[in-house]
Amino acid sequence: MLPTAFLSPPMSAHETAPSKPQMTRREFVGAGAAAAALTLLPRSALGLPTVPASRPIRLASIGVGAQGTRVMMDFLKFADVRVVAVCDVNRESSDYSEWDPGEILEKQRKLLGDDAWGADWKGPTCGRAPAARLVDAYYRKTLPAGEQRPCAQYNDFRELLARERDVDAVVVCTPDHWHAQISIYALRHGKHVFCQKAMAHTIAECALMARAARETGLATQVAVMNEASDATRHLTEWVAAGVIGPVREVHNWSQRPYWPQGLARPTEIQPVPDGLDWDLWLGPAPLRPFHHIYLPFVWRGWYDFGEGAIGDMANYSFDTLFRVLRLTAPTTVEASSTPLFPESFPVGELVRWEFPARGEYPAVTIHWYDAHLRPPRPAELAPGELMSDPGDGEGMLFVGDRGKILCGFEGEHPKLIPDARQQAFNPPPDDLPKSPGAYREWLDAIRGGPAPRANFEFEQPVVEALLLGCIAVRAGTKLAWDPAAKRITSLAEGKPEDLDAANAQIAPPRRWPWELA
Repeated sequence: MLPTAFLSPPMSAHETAPSKPQMTRREFVGAGAAAAALTLLPRSALGLPTVPASRPIRLASIGVGAQGTRVMMDFLKFADVRVVAVCDVNRESSDYSEWDPGEILEKQRKLLGDDAWGADWKGPTCGRAPAARLVDAYYRKTLPAGEQRPCAQYNDFRELLARERDVDAVVVCTPDHWHAQISIYALRHGKHVFCQKAMAHTIAECALMARAARETGLATQVAVMNEASDATRHLTEWVAAGVIGPVREVHNWSQRPYWPQGLARPTEIQPVPDGLDWDLWLGPAPLRPFHHIYLPFVWRGWYDFGEGAIGDMANYSFDTLFRVLRLTAPTTVEASSTPLFPESFPVGELVRWEFPARGEYPAVTIHWYDAHLRPPRPAELAPGELMSDPGDGEGMLFVGDRGKILCGFEGEHPKLIPDARQQAFNPPPDDLPKSPGAYREWLDAIRGGPAPRANFEFEQPVVEALLLGCIAVRAGTKLAWDPAAKRITSLAEGKPEDLDAANAQIAPPRRWPWELA
């Protein structure tokens, strides 16, 4: 752990001074009053911090496990970006999760154009040391010798930001319980932030992240790539044009979790692997002995670190739903599940959100299914016709007064059902502005362009809604939500202390020195 001096390193003239140390209850409530829509004004015209086009954007990757390494490789490909530093509490190990065997190594070889890279491969290898080696190897191939500089590597993000003063922006790809801490710290030290989904681990964190983005004026983006997709735009146009009439119901299903859930805390204590800073990995979470049951990747199923299947996937689908249906905060959330456990999410969940009417859009109910559960099969599908793409098993169904739209989990490949209706369909005009892609939106905003569409202020109510689903799962009943007071006002079942326990999950205590303000 770094000395206290690193908690607030000195700031250079171009950085933004931190705001007052505590957020009052009134400020916390007010921070969630509305979501910010995409502004058409360039940020440069508003006098907001930008990076000139005359030089590359200097980027630091914080969290370079499996997913962080993938995202870092994506940013390396941009000609106007230079990855100058990486940070991870793990120095190096070969036990990370992959989508397919050898997937990470193959991506690295393709990036470098080098089939011999990783010849001594022992498994999916990630961490700060291999990430720095990869960055150096890429720039040796793509940059003139005079523009090359060794990629710095750090164990602690605070030290990185204290020493790498010329960093313009950070990419946060840590476990979820670290997202808010690092993002807010970086914003208050003058850095633009790209953050993995789910944006935050708690509802209070959502408000604090949105407030920090608003106060600093820096470019923020959540890694919700479908926000930039043609499919989301088409769905928005179809629903707005009344193609299936008023939408009153949506079904959303996922195969997740792919990791173990429904677990008790292990009694065995395992030795901390060499090169892993376990105390810093835990960060704001309660102290506990090390065990491989928590990492890598399998942290998602534990209350203290992730949000289960909903946190892993619903930031995608709910982003689409909020845009297409112009959603505001839900009024009630109800959940049931397989047996509950004290510290980890259950194996499977069913959740139902009820959203109020919004102008000409009527009240709508959203149903969530995970662990391979699905809604009843629509009668409009022909015998043998699949509800989801083969090998995917995930999707969404919009139910309107005059028809239904079936699509992929993130809104991809939308179609009217039955198929005969899709064949006869004359789509409304494709009038909504197109996106250059989620990464490019953020980079362009750093240059002075419009705010990214999945910025922290837009995502705040989206993530609040899905986190209420997590709380309802743990409560095992229906809760009523007051979005103005940011409080659960009642539970359909349970004792008064159960309501207190549910509300305590909105802003749970954090381990020193990781209090948020």
